[in-house]
Amino acid sequence: MKLCVSLPPINNKKKGKNMNYSDFELKNLSMDDQLAMSSAFPVLMRKVYVWMTLALVITGFTAYGVATSPGVLQAIFGNPVLFWGMIIGELALVIGVSAAINRLSLTMATLMFILYSVINGALLSSIFLIYTASSIATVFFITAGTFGAMALIGYTTKTDLTSIGKYLFMALIGLIIATVVNVFIKSEGFTYILSYIGVLIFVGLTAYDSQKIKQMLMQAPDAGEGAQKIALLGALTLYLDFINLFIYLLRIFGKRD
Repeated sequence: MKLCVSLPPINNKKKGKNMNYSDFELKNLSMDDQLAMSSAFPVLMRKVYVWMTLALVITGFTAYGVATSPGVLQAIFGNPVLFWGMIIGELALVIGVSAAINRLSLTMATLMFILYSVINGALLSSIFLIYTASSIATVFFITAGTFGAMALIGYTTKTDLTSIGKYLFMALIGLIIATVVNVFIKSEGFTYILSYIGVLIFVGLTAYDSQKIKQMLMQAPDAGEGAQKIALLGALTLYLDFINLFIYLLRIFGKRD
């Protein structure tokens, strides 16, 4: 499930205060600071996509490993306490990383991200029991292509996507409510409708989040730990966009065994 990951202000040790990204002005920086910032941005953006990719790899290997281990599968999905405990653990990890990022060390935040990727992979292992391996692979590549295209659009467009992001977030809340309602009515047709809506929402969120992450990292004064933690949260945000987009596309195009 998609969660909003709020990005805190960067601590500028040189100025001795916290900078809000909306108030940051490039013209107020010295030439040395501008040069440091220009060299820090590509490093930080690279870290965003490296961390996101590694998390996806961890999730994929974990999902496949659990799916091919009948004992582990039975332990997870045959034990409601463990199953719901893992779901609650996922929510706690995402909320914890987002809310406490300023108090966490970069190492601890990274370990929490890795743990989240492992738990998410274990829970996603059920898709191997529902859909064929070939259709899972096909949908993964469709997701990767769609995600890559929208991330590029968000990164390169000069249009401000802030207002679109607000509408997408409201639509996401509606999607979550409708999904909960569908748990009780169990309508297959409604499930397909929600899947198409989910794809549209996360396609848009991918572009919006990519632009937001770029704008924030462009204003990082250096590639220190504070800025890297922002990059880590950006990686978590894009990871969630990718996973949710994949799940909704799989519901539409996945072929069942």
